[in-house]
Amino acid sequence: MIDSGAKHTKHREGMLTVRIIIVGCGKIGENILADLVSEGHNVMAIDNDPDVTENIGNIYDAMTVCGSGTDRSVLKEARVESAELFIACTSSDEVNMLSCFIARKMGARHTVARIRNPEYNLDNLGFLKEQLDLSRAINPDMLAAREMYNVLKLPTAVKIQTFSERSFEIIEIILGNDSPFTGLKLMDLRNKYKAKFLVCVVGRGNKVYIPDGNFVLCPGDKIGLTAEPAEIQKLMKAAGLDKKHAKNIMILGGGRIAFYLSKMLANSGMNVKIIEIDEEKCNTLSQQLPKAVIINGNGAQQELLLEEGLDSVDAFVSLTGMDEENILVSIFASTHNVPTVLTKVNQSTMVSMASKLGLDRVISPKELMSDVLVQYARALDNTMGSNVETLYNIMDDKAVVLEFNVSAEFQGTGIPLKDLRLKPGILIAGIIRDRSAIIPTGSDFIQVKDKVIILTENRRLNDLSDILK
Repeated sequence: MIDSGAKHTKHREGMLTVRIIIVGCGKIGENILADLVSEGHNVMAIDNDPDVTENIGNIYDAMTVCGSGTDRSVLKEARVESAELFIACTSSDEVNMLSCFIARKMGARHTVARIRNPEYNLDNLGFLKEQLDLSRAINPDMLAAREMYNVLKLPTAVKIQTFSERSFEIIEIILGNDSPFTGLKLMDLRNKYKAKFLVCVVGRGNKVYIPDGNFVLCPGDKIGLTAEPAEIQKLMKAAGLDKKHAKNIMILGGGRIAFYLSKMLANSGMNVKIIEIDEEKCNTLSQQLPKAVIINGNGAQQELLLEEGLDSVDAFVSLTGMDEENILVSIFASTHNVPTVLTKVNQSTMVSMASKLGLDRVISPKELMSDVLVQYARALDNTMGSNVETLYNIMDDKAVVLEFNVSAEFQGTGIPLKDLRLKPGILIAGIIRDRSAIIPTGSDFIQVKDKVIILTENRRLNDLSDILK
């Protein structure tokens, strides 16, 4: 039975919407639903637990159907044939794939499945996507592992996001009291260090600034830098901030993220030690990861962590299934002066708490997946052909950075950026042309087929044309 949810989130005026169906409203499903509803989309939720659908209907501006996402009658009741985007994110990969297959056959325009099992490797996924006519498969655990791997390669950063097949990056750095950047105006920073970079956003306290050249950096600021990876390395080296990447890494928890991350680290020549309480998991990991050291024990016990060399590792990564445990153990690792501490946290309230407790490198798999799907929905929503290719929430979700493909319909091509009439709270943070990155100045301009990186404080952008007054 369809239930109309209480309207706690209002659609914004003039906003285009995409009709979206979400199957499975667990932690990740609910987070995706909340973000898509807040974007103003027409969202329908399907879950086989009546308590879940009732809760969703009471909290969010969403319709609900109680039942299985593989039941044709349930999908028919949800009017799947009119869905522009169908997302299956139950706890079962197979149910997700089957739901998407049935939905596509019944008329859903685009289908996305959450697929987490390592057995579905790239070769298998390619075959399955083709056979199931699946628009996209998303693995939140792999997304989290990739983000953690990027940070471990550049320990100075607390967050690294990539664009255009890793040819352009935005990194977040927190400035300490002894940082060579503090006390400098941004114009002086650019003159002092000859690398091609842009400080495009600064977080200070609870506020976010899109700074101009006269902005002075202070201790405790979180800054967002955009540049090519090689230019970021050049800047870090010139500023004496080029910490060597972590060599010895301790991981607490032996789940899927630990598997993916350990494989990436081991293939890069790093030493990995995993502590896992479940003996059967340990045996499986020993077979899957012959280059890693697997310890069977309770990593929540501080004595075990110290016995296994916590004091001498370059990085500690907490990946248990409990947010509270991850936070507490990460704080313990920080008190033992581990240079880099990464913490997996899923609950939104816990992400904020972890930051307040001084844990700067917090990764949330469900938020990463939600970002991808918000990006996907915005791309479907575009009207002028300048699709959203990438979307990230940065600065503790106080700003958004987007990558657009530039179409011939965009009215701002060929005009010097200094002459473009941009809406307030908008910054053009980068232009990628023929795989080369341009850190824009007022005399640069946008061309058709460019990729453009846009940073915005508080605006919802579906299309590149939305940046213009």
